[in-house]
Amino acid sequence: MNPLDPSFEALSLHRRSFLQQSSYGLGGMAMAMLHQQAGAATTGLAKPDDWKGALKAPHFPVKAKRVIFLCMAGGPSQLETFDWKPELKKLNDQPFPESFTKGQQLAQLQGAELKARGSFTNFQKHGQSGIEISDLFPGIAKQADKLCVIRSMQTEQINHDTAHAFMNTGSIIKGRPSMGSWLTYGLGSETENLPGFIVLTSAGKYGQQPISARQWSSGVLPSRFQGIQFQSKGDAVHYIGNPEGVCQSAQRQVIEEIQRLNGFLGEEQNDPEIATRIAQYEMAFKMQSSVPELTDFSEENQATLDRYGVKEPGDGSFASNCLLARRLAERGVRMIQLYHRAWDHHGQIEEGMKDGAATVDGPTAALLQDLEERGLLEDTLVLWGGEFGRTPMGQGSGRDHHILSFSVFMAGGGIKPGTTWGSTDELGYRAVEDVVSVHDLHATMLSLLGIDHHRLTTKFQGLDVRLTGVAGKVVRGIVA
Repeated sequence: MNPLDPSFEALSLHRRSFLQQSSYGLGGMAMAMLHQQAGAATTGLAKPDDWKGALKAPHFPVKAKRVIFLCMAGGPSQLETFDWKPELKKLNDQPFPESFTKGQQLAQLQGAELKARGSFTNFQKHGQSGIEISDLFPGIAKQADKLCVIRSMQTEQINHDTAHAFMNTGSIIKGRPSMGSWLTYGLGSETENLPGFIVLTSAGKYGQQPISARQWSSGVLPSRFQGIQFQSKGDAVHYIGNPEGVCQSAQRQVIEEIQRLNGFLGEEQNDPEIATRIAQYEMAFKMQSSVPELTDFSEENQATLDRYGVKEPGDGSFASNCLLARRLAERGVRMIQLYHRAWDHHGQIEEGMKDGAATVDGPTAALLQDLEERGLLEDTLVLWGGEFGRTPMGQGSGRDHHILSFSVFMAGGGIKPGTTWGSTDELGYRAVEDVVSVHDLHATMLSLLGIDHHRLTTKFQGLDVRLTGVAGKVVRGIVA
């Protein structure tokens, strides 16, 4: 059929209208795989091969096979987590030295009278490594010898949405692929029954910041590499079963017509989104059996549920999401991202930090311990942290956004355990030793997964796009 023929345009419009109005959901999609081979014979549309990754061989020895990113959305204060500053505590409520801040970019404190705010909590050394960790995190403290704490992180973006975009995509430009999309594009997935990139969210009582779905977007990559958000509460995926009242014969007719129309379009257009749609039909079919099994926690013993602090599976809690993250890792999901929205503490930082820490501390520790006991931590890279840090100056009863210093920790997946990297000045204002940029963090993560960050690219508007842009260096000192 000629694409310039008016009848082709009408066909395209009818097809688009049909798909937009269809309400058969995953139940209808599930039938696609059953009819795909038969449909291919009549439509000329071949069944696409499973995506094995753009990289045919790793660039470096593979130390990590998957990533779990525990994203503390909102920017947790490094001064109440992993960066102990006794000098700041001594200076509490006194004027903050102008020599630190003169000419510097601040968020909401720009032009305000600046007073030092010392940490309201204390720190102790933990493990054989002696890593200093806040008393708010006793569970994580017990895992100290598994951690590599980076105290010298810096970012370029001082507002939440752009800082999240920068942390996830390496750019503030809309349309750039996220970390998980790069990984599934470059390496494919180890599972055929679940998406390779899955996102879960939860929220605390204080400091909630909205999270945009563009943080797990595939950007300029085909949409088959986009992160799939599972619902944290109730059914993980809506419409996972056949709709009530839809008979098999009617469903068969619908799918056969979709296949026929896809065949026409596939013959006329070289559009990767057509292949994406077909691949997603097949994935939807497989998810009808894999997702209910994934989210059935009945095989988990009570000791495991208690360790994570799961009161009711699928209750939308960070604890339940952490246990689900371990189950996803066991099943070969490449990128698992857990957002916990609880850390934007412009005010009530004491109440907010205590609540946030109490919510995430036990489940995070349980996840690390569980992964180790099951032999998964060795090749699973865990990253814990937010999009930026918090000022050592007070803002009412809280702290403002801060980009010149913040802390994250990593564990497993080839990271040197029981270590700290970098440091800030005596008041915690600026990273001054072994500074790590977001691009450096990305380059290091990719390296652990066997990828040279310079060589994982895609063409867009005639340019090579990559996660680290034109910057980034591997932080060799934190690699085991």
